[in-house]
Amino acid sequence: MKKDLLLFTVFSIFIMLAPQLFSGGYLMNVLVFVGINTMLAIALNLLLGYAGQISLGHAGFFGLGAYLSGILTTTYSLNPWIAMPAAAIAVGFLAGIIGFPILKLKGHYLAMATLGLGIIIFIVFNETIELTGGPSGLPGIPNLELAGIIFDSDVKNYYLIWGFTLAVMLFSLNLSNSRIGRSLRAIHDSEVAAQVLGVNARLLKVQIFALSAVISSLAGSLYAHTMTFVSPASFGFNFSIELLTMVVIGGLGSIYGSFLGATLLTLLPEFLRAAHDYDIIIYGGLLMLMVMYMPGGLVRGIPVLFRKIVKKKGES
Repeated sequence: MKKDLLLFTVFSIFIMLAPQLFSGGYLMNVLVFVGINTMLAIALNLLLGYAGQISLGHAGFFGLGAYLSGILTTTYSLNPWIAMPAAAIAVGFLAGIIGFPILKLKGHYLAMATLGLGIIIFIVFNETIELTGGPSGLPGIPNLELAGIIFDSDVKNYYLIWGFTLAVMLFSLNLSNSRIGRSLRAIHDSEVAAQVLGVNARLLKVQIFALSAVISSLAGSLYAHTMTFVSPASFGFNFSIELLTMVVIGGLGSIYGSFLGATLLTLLPEFLRAAHDYDIIIYGGLLMLMVMYMPGGLVRGIPVLFRKIVKKKGES
């Protein structure tokens, strides 16, 4: 635990100093999205990497958090700091209710059920025009304000988003090292064996599903108040697949792996813009190579690769 705390402290210091190391408004804006995607990847990793329950609908929870927070602040003039936890509680409650029947399913049946859930939420965003603005989106969402500081610039938003992201990371690290975290890993390895050892697998799966939805909702609310505009296009099936890819590429069952996967898949499209029509080919090829040669994800593959390089240099 001391080692984890030391690593987290070093990581936090680096994150807080990053704006001084990387200048430029556009890059800061991209790093804001890295923070949001890291929160989402952690949320999905808690469910998939630790509990072994796949979800293809987490973009829906992300969107619910964004829209609920946006609607409460624009239509009902609620303070954003009240709207955010209210949205998170509502999404967590919904996930808890849905979780009991949906998490009885396993494997590809569970994947299809969560996919259907995400599609239903996406359709609701598009069709409830009077409430959400439909395909045109919901504009006029206010920026967050704290102690007279309005978070209306890239640097301010960076510290805001990463403050929340670091808090989620620390909470998730503590959770993964707790009795609950060990129970989740037991369910991942063998649900029957976990039940024999006294773990209430069904209840714990629903709880982690709801917690994952709450974190996704919080990320959605932060996204809404950072962008001040939301539209259904940001919360479709493609983004759910992108989140799943972040978790797999970064490393299943690793909080820092979630950060690595989110960073790679957020920054990579920006670097590939110069490739124009070939960017999607390069993007897909890189992902294929990583899955083939780093099946454990970046967080496990990088140390292995480093040791091989050191060993090869020692032999030469």
